[in-house]
Parts: sequence; C-alpha cells; structure tokens
Amino acid sequence: MTPARKTATPQDELLKGTLDLLILKSLTVQSMHAYAIVRHIERLSGGIFSVEHGSLYPALERLQRNGLVVGKWGESPTGRRARYYTITAAGRRRFGEKVSAFDRVLAGIKGVLEGA
Repeated sequence: MTPARKTATPQDELLKGTLDLLILKSLTVQSMHAYAIVRHIERLSGGIFSVEHGSLYPALERLQRNGLVVGKWGESPTGRRARYYTITAAGRRRFGEKVSAFDRVLAGIKGVLEGA
C-alpha cells in the first residue's frame, strides 16, 4: 500500500507565493546566499517568519527555473563555499506584480474585516 499523496491546498499556494515574495524582496537589497536570505527575512519580520531550509531551497529552485533569480557559486564571509542568488530583471518585474497583487488581497481582507 502506498501512502496517500498530499495535494496542495490553497493555504500551501498562498504560503508558497508569500515565500517567493519575501525571497525576491530580500534579493532586491543585494545578492545573498541561502542562510543570509533566511536571516534577512527573520530579522526584518521581527522573528515572525522563520524560513525552514526545506522550504527555502525548493523555492529558490523554482525561482531559478522560472528565470526570476540566478545562482552562482562563491565564497561566504566565513570562507565557506556558498551559492549566491541574484534577482533578474524578470524577477524584479515579477516582484512588482506580486506586491501589487498582495496589496489588493490585503485591501480585500481589510474591507471584509472592517465591513458591517
């Protein structure tokens, strides 16, 4: 018997889209390796977001596959080999689109919460 395959829920898709948004935002600051992206997101969110490497690496691979970021091997400040990710021009455009879409979603939620 094979285990049941988990299908993606709308919440999974929302979280995936949000993680992509946070990664792209981080890379608008500068090129970063994975650990620096995690720390950047945690620091700016005041610890609200804790990105697990099991979520980060698939997201980075997806963003690379879609041409939104590129990865290049380099050396970290500690002297270790690390893959540095850089946002592409297409990634910057997609980031702008995602921010606009996110703003619309937030406005809709606010309207419902404040409605009578």
